[in-house]
Amino acid sequence: MADRGADSVELVGFLAKAIVSDPDDVSVTVGDSGELIELETADGDRGRVIGRQGRVAKALRAILNATADGAGSRLDIVD
Repeated sequence: MADRGADSVELVGFLAKAIVSDPDDVSVTVGDSGELIELETADGDRGRVIGRQGRVAKALRAILNATADGAGSRLDIVD
């Protein structure tokens, strides 16, 4: 994972593991040459990552876009 998106994957994984109650089930993958980052969690933790009215997901996306590696990337929370 030395290409674009590797640091973004680590950042999103770190933040998501701090939010959820089962950090072992957090999986972050990168696709589309670093343009798409997919976050997958346990079913019970998906609401925590999305947050009320999507506030947590919006904050994760804002942090991701503020980094040099994640600028222009899209974060999808996978079902």
